[in-house]
Formats: sequence, C-alpha cells, structure tokens
Amino acid sequence: MTISLDAAEWVRRFHPAPSAAARLVCFPHAGGAASYFHPVSAALAPAVEVLAVQYPGRQDRHAETPVDDLFVLADRLADVLAPETTGPVAFFGHSMGASLAFEVARRLEARGTRLLSLFVSGRRAPSAVRDERVHEKGDDELLAEVKRLGGTDTAVLDDQDIRNMVLPALRSDYKAAELYRYRPGPDVSCPIVALVGDRDPKVTEAEARDWAERTSAGFELKTYPGGHFYLNDHAAAVIRLIGDRLAR
Repeated sequence: MTISLDAAEWVRRFHPAPSAAARLVCFPHAGGAASYFHPVSAALAPAVEVLAVQYPGRQDRHAETPVDDLFVLADRLADVLAPETTGPVAFFGHSMGASLAFEVARRLEARGTRLLSLFVSGRRAPSAVRDERVHEKGDDELLAEVKRLGGTDTAVLDDQDIRNMVLPALRSDYKAAELYRYRPGPDVSCPIVALVGDRDPKVTEAEARDWAERTSAGFELKTYPGGHFYLNDHAAAVIRLIGDRLAR
C-alpha cells in the first residue's frame, strides 16, 4: 500500500500559532477525525499549537483507502511528524489514538526526539491484552458497538448514506486497534499521563495503570466520571490538565 507522506494531508492546524511555546499532536479514536480536536485547539491557542492527525478514509480524505494496521500507520506518521516535532511537543491520543501515539513516540525517540509528555486516554496499556473481534462482525453489530460507547450521535448513524460513508474507515480502525499487540523494545522516556472514565467498558483503572511500565519517567493516572467518551463531558478539565502539564 502506498501512503502519502505529505504533512498537509495528514495534519490539520485549526489555529496556527507559530510562536507557541509548545505543540500538542492529537491522535483520534477509531472512526474519529481531526475535527474532533477543534475545540482543544481553540482552547489552547495561541500558547500551545494543536496539530490534529487526519487518518486516510474520512472527511476530506474519504476517497483514500483506510489503513487497518496500526504499525503501518505509526511508521508513516513518524515520517510525517518528524519535521513537526523538532521543538517542545507532546502527544495526546484517545482510544486507538493512544496506542498509535505511543508507537509514534517510540519511533521518534529512536530518532532523537523526546516528548514533553504522552497523554493516553481511554485505552488500556499495551501489555493489557483483550481478545476483541468487533471488526469481524456485521455492519449492524459494529455500529451497535459504536452507539454503545457513545462517541457518535446515534441519529447520524441511522442515516444510510452516512453509514455507508463511515463504515469502511470504522471497520478498518477497529481492526487496527483490536489486532494491535505490543512488540517488546525501547519504550518512551517521557512522562505518561493516563486518563480514563470510571465506567469505561473498554479499559479498567488497573489496565490503564499498566501504562506506567511503558516509560522510564514519571506516570500519572487521572480518573473521571463517565464511560469511554468521558472527555466529552469533561473537556474543560482535560484541557486544563494538558495545559498545566505542558506549562511545567
């Protein structure tokens, strides 16, 4: 599969801030898109410039083939983001995006880039394996899982045209996330902050706490009331946390 390495295709800057003290690169969840992080960008600019990753197969990249292998995505994004991470930078990833952010961070550290911090949200640590096969189920079952997690307006998914448009990327992302398995090797040397909802069916606090094993630096676990998309209800608190940690 040939995948573009053009940063303009992969990265969205909603509020360009070339004089920002730091950058925050945000990695969306399965089925998600860069636009999910527009409010984060608006809240943190101009002190922090937010770069939101846009995966192939959605929104303005809808015509492209989605990538169903998280390691392939990580390899491409490491190449794309290398020029964008020469200054102070942190990563934030939610759900599948957390695993992807971790793998991209590993690759960039191997090239000499050390992050200020890695924020991993709504995702169990790489060592906490679950045998999940939602990506192998039928369309209705896959969409039912998405509705159960609460990240998408259910009325939107009832529209047949929208269903047809989002299903390929959604199934591809679920496959990438569910088949991802940690490969032993150097982890990261930046602090990791794990964030989780206390009623998240996709990750327990214990599974989130295992992220501490993946860094040689500090670790924090922050728990919020809510499910897998707890951050929809606690966006302001999460953004304050990120701003505070980057200011340090």
